[in-house]
Amino acid sequence: MTFHIVLVEPEIPANTGNIARTCAATATHLHLVRPLGFNTDDRTLKRAGLDYWHAVQVHYHDSFQEVQEQYAGGRFFYASTRASKLYSDFQYQDGDFFVFGKETKGLPQSLIDENPDTCIRMPMTDKVRSLNLSNSAAIVLFEALRQTGFVNLK
Repeated sequence: MTFHIVLVEPEIPANTGNIARTCAATATHLHLVRPLGFNTDDRTLKRAGLDYWHAVQVHYHDSFQEVQEQYAGGRFFYASTRASKLYSDFQYQDGDFFVFGKETKGLPQSLIDENPDTCIRMPMTDKVRSLNLSNSAAIVLFEALRQTGFVNLK
């Protein structure tokens, strides 16, 4: 069972480090779309999970379009507070991609507009703008893993 987390232009190294650690723990591939708001040798990234970097399948891309072209047959789900459907409304399957935008702006509106049927959100009160990026990625990923029976995980 292999899932994919795609971070489009992530800005905060600690979030990416935490997500990398989650990916290492679940054999999930991590895709980082440039430009990154940090170096992958950043000390903060190390503290947040870079010591697990060797256990993560990390793929670097120069654009999100490159990801789409390279994995043209893949199913992409776009996380956004602007989505109308909940992440739990979908039946996930092996090979799915979960796409998250930068911390300050989220995904480009054009991606949301072009993919309304596969945009997902986490329910929350209106007291906050959004959940933390690494928490959001973990919530969606573990729902997909739960649905598929936690294959190959202890």
